[in-house]
Amino acid sequence: MFPEKSKGFMVYKRELGPEDPPQERIKHFREFHHSLPEEKIRQQAYRCMNCGVPFCHHGCPLGNQIPDFNDLVKDADWKRALEVLHSTNNFPEFTGRVCPAPCEASCVLGINEPPVTIEQIEYEIAERGWREGWIKPEPPEHRTGKRVAIIGSGPSGLAAAQQLNRAGHYIDVFERADEPGGLLMYGIPGFKLDKSVVWRRINQIIDEGVTFHCSSEVGKNIPTEQLLEYDAVLFTIGSTVARTFASMNIPGSSLAGIHTAMDFLTQSTQRVLGKKINGKEILATNKNVIVIGGGDTGSDCIGTSIRQGCKSVVNLELLPRPPLERTGDNLWPQWPMILRTSSSHEEGGERLFSVSTKAFEGDERGHVKAIHLVRVEWYTDENGQKRLREIPGSDMKLPCELVLLAMGFVAPEADLFVEKIGIELYTTRFGKAIKTDSKYMTTRRGFFSAGDARRGQSLVVWAISEGRESAHCIDEYLMGRTYLHAKNSWGYSCQK
Repeated sequence: MFPEKSKGFMVYKRELGPEDPPQERIKHFREFHHSLPEEKIRQQAYRCMNCGVPFCHHGCPLGNQIPDFNDLVKDADWKRALEVLHSTNNFPEFTGRVCPAPCEASCVLGINEPPVTIEQIEYEIAERGWREGWIKPEPPEHRTGKRVAIIGSGPSGLAAAQQLNRAGHYIDVFERADEPGGLLMYGIPGFKLDKSVVWRRINQIIDEGVTFHCSSEVGKNIPTEQLLEYDAVLFTIGSTVARTFASMNIPGSSLAGIHTAMDFLTQSTQRVLGKKINGKEILATNKNVIVIGGGDTGSDCIGTSIRQGCKSVVNLELLPRPPLERTGDNLWPQWPMILRTSSSHEEGGERLFSVSTKAFEGDERGHVKAIHLVRVEWYTDENGQKRLREIPGSDMKLPCELVLLAMGFVAPEADLFVEKIGIELYTTRFGKAIKTDSKYMTTRRGFFSAGDARRGQSLVVWAISEGRESAHCIDEYLMGRTYLHAKNSWGYSCQK
């Protein structure tokens, strides 16, 4: 049935699970990616070459043991594959859906063939584990008596909570939203990550003994002094201050109808879940939509706008259109700087590259009705620095009744407690983040930070990795030693 293990890459071609066609999936907010039959999944695992130096390990922020679980899938030992996967990744069902798969970019097979479908295999292992009932609560046998507060329940906070709880500590997670999950719950649309997938994992964590306090915001309805009652505190509040045009003196940037992407996406998920919308509704229905920013968040805005029945959607990007293939200065195993077409791009809309916003035009009601743009080009100055200049005569105007800003995030929302607690921030390439040492401890002893709040905006897989590693350091801080695994734990000790 299958070839010799070492030769599968010579026999099988890369194949992903089927997806519903765009004209069908835009009618709903459900997931549209499906599993492969078991035989085909195992064929994909057979493409793994079990390299002597598995670069995929280094590409994965979690250090997943990819050749090991691929080999187990080849042998149809799914339960053991799940154990190997869970040894480094608390939430493979999340990363199997929303990770950009830097492991695949580092796959050795990818030098001259399409890489192994690592993300698809990870997804299949996790879903098999849930179907078979292998993923169960794992409460600790003993409690240490130590109490840890975790502020924020996104992927980093959830990973840290599960790890520290399994080490025997009492964990309280404070979440300002009405549901736990952070970005997983309200930032990523349901058609990419169904909320039932998030809740089944949260329910497991609850059954293990973690306590969630929702609608609880430190510095508002949770006094900052309350945190002093805990033996350790971990801030995993993300980087949620969005970059906007307000500080760029762009005319018309305060007009009605201009919103941050997260406000739009959060409302959309709340609406899908049947929740009450607080404040003025942000809807794309029957509107010309402009999405500024070409990353994942911008892509999510496109797919959501199309599902809401927009009249048109145009995606604007300041940078030039990337090449279709790697260039000579972007070789394997570097992350490929190539044009990416997401599932939302496949569903419709237009993409404009190398354009800059000059102004927004409003109507008599003070609502945006058009955006003024100019074509730009990048050049290298005499000092070797990349610069931007406008192309004369390239001005254009596009109609719009809704503008969504997906230009990234610059800082955590830490104003409510940073000064009061005495935690310092530092400058990142994006903006600001919470300052920590190599052991994830902030400038106040016993207070830690991880994820986007500490490193600046990043990926879900990095957030999980940081949550696990901060848990490793917190456990050792509390107990003097730790048995919690963390990818980068070798070579230093998180001493008290």
